Parts: sequence; C-alpha cells; structure tokens
Amino acid sequence: MAKRIRVNGQDHDIDLPPDVPLLWILRDALNLTGTKFGCGVASCGACTVHIDGKAVRSCQVALEDVWGDVTTIEGHGKPQALSSLQKSWVDHQVAQCGYCQSGQIMQAAALLAENPSPSDADIDEAMAGNLCRCGTYPRMRAAIHSTAKMLQEA
Repeated sequence: MAKRIRVNGQDHDIDLPPDVPLLWILRDALNLTGTKFGCGVASCGACTVHIDGKAVRSCQVALEDVWGDVTTIEGHGKPQALSSLQKSWVDHQVAQCGYCQSGQIMQAAALLAENPSPSDADIDEAMAGNLCRCGTYPRMRAAIHSTAKMLQEA
C-alpha cells in the first residue's frame, strides 16, 4: 500500500516497503540526489533533511515513520534564488570537496530557525553530528554567524 509523503512542497505516493529509509526514497524514487549517503548509521550527517523543520538523518527514518513535511537541500534553495545561508556558504568559501555540504546546510538552517543568534558554542554543539573530512568547520561557523547577522538586519 502506497504512503503519501510531502517533499519540498509536493505530494508523492510512495509504493515501497515501509522499512525503506527515507534517504533511498529521496535519492532513488524521487531523484533528489542532493541528500547524500555517508555512513548509513546516522553518525556523519551527510543525509540530513528536515521533517517539519527538524533536522533528521534520513538514513535512519523509515518510510513508515515519516511524520510530516520533508524538506531537502533542493527545497531549501534554488540556484536562481539561494537562501541567505547558502549565500553565506558561498561567500565564506565553506565547501571544498562539497560532499557533506547539503547536510551541513540543512543542519545549520535548523539551528538558525531555533536559535537566530547562536554563539560559537551553540554552533559547535548543533553541528557536532555533521562531519566534514575537509575540516572547514571555522568557515561553517563564520557563515552561520554571517547569516544570523544578515537575518537580524532584515
């Protein structure tokens, strides 16, 4: 029996086993490949998406457990209208290899939605579960601070 889920504002009827991870639904069934597979055990954060605004690891959320609207990096911003966070990511040259960046941005967006003026400690705590093999953590922190300032001035 198909389950209806809403992803990036569009409804989809997914006719797959209920234990299929959301990550594979996004990537294989819906062709939304911005969400990356990293570790498969929720330890790296590469697969971070939002469900009802909360950052979750899509590799560990089964289809049957999707409880609300899903937002992926594709729904967070588009090339022709980048979000303020994505603009800061570019301005601070955060990405090196880029593999983890969609998960990093989705985690940072959830942080800023919850805490619009985070301290370094807040950022470090919120981002601790998202790994970057290139080690661009100082640039990420700077981009998050820039975005927070930009949003406060708006």
